[in-house]
Amino acid sequence: MEDKRSKRSIAREQAFILIFEKSFNADTSINELVDFARETELFDADPFAVKSATLTLEHQNEIDEIITPKLRGWTLSRISKVSLAVLRLAVCEMKFMDDIPVGVTINEAVNLAKAYGSDRDPKFVNGLLSAIKNAKPDEQEEDA
Repeated sequence: MEDKRSKRSIAREQAFILIFEKSFNADTSINELVDFARETELFDADPFAVKSATLTLEHQNEIDEIITPKLRGWTLSRISKVSLAVLRLAVCEMKFMDDIPVGVTINEAVNLAKAYGSDRDPKFVNGLLSAIKNAKPDEQEEDA
């Protein structure tokens, strides 16, 4: 069956998978995960996927500092690995990829949460990303 999603949506899903997999294999490089995905025929990683995953992991601490103040009663360690990987990827796009509209990023993140997460994950991801999007620039600095 043919995948009717855009090339970018498919690449974003690959980036999510790489980030998610890295959460279980901290000592494994992105390139090793990409090679494994190719060798096992899971997928042949799109350059956008590799760039997005790499950028997300390079800036993970900064991204987590943006996410954490918006959690309201939660901690990063309590968030499911699926939601955390989706959130990190989306915040990376919002902060470091100016060519992607924020609304598209949030929509794609919610779709990933629907596909890979529990029934609660899409609403959680949407709410948190919306709070980050709607935060005034000075709030981001105060919270961080």
